[in-house]
Amino acid sequence: MEGVAVLVMEMQRGVVGDLTKFPDLVAACERHDVVANIARLLHTARTAGIPVIHCTAAFRPDRAGSHTGNCPFIVSLLKDPRHMLEGTAAVEVLPELRDPGDVESRRYHGFSPFTGTSLDMTLRSLDVSNVVAAGVSLNLGITGLALEAVNLGYRVTVVTDAVAGIPEDYARAVLKNTISLLATRATAADLIEVWK
Repeated sequence: MEGVAVLVMEMQRGVVGDLTKFPDLVAACERHDVVANIARLLHTARTAGIPVIHCTAAFRPDRAGSHTGNCPFIVSLLKDPRHMLEGTAAVEVLPELRDPGDVESRRYHGFSPFTGTSLDMTLRSLDVSNVVAAGVSLNLGITGLALEAVNLGYRVTVVTDAVAGIPEDYARAVLKNTISLLATRATAADLIEVWK
């Protein structure tokens, strides 16, 4: 399917996997079968020739390239000097979501996959005009992805059963009151049916 790419936001071992520091976010993913829904979506996308891009985050041990004092959440995270270090298992994409043909777009600063990365150029080089967003979190990453993608001229679809945020009532409110203003909302099954 031409013009479409799937952007998978921070589905990394140190965010929602076996090395996480965010058990509430993992629980939210489990409640909604987020990993399984993303896995099914990605399998169908790959079969249909739709590019899959994993938008990941990491820090260098020396923190070069990262603003580390401008955001309370980042300040809190980096009290652990080993948090999400480049080259460690924590920054790896969950194995059940990774395929050798996928692309990875790594960022070292901020919460949006577009800021300070080559993601926009990668998408344009693939003639992408529509992005499908899955992953975490509705609190920051998915919302930032959708907002910046719209600002850059992309059409956005957020996969409602392939995203999570915390607490639950806030995540649902973000989908209803913010994401709905920026993006089309669809389930994994909706998209799988279209892409088959």
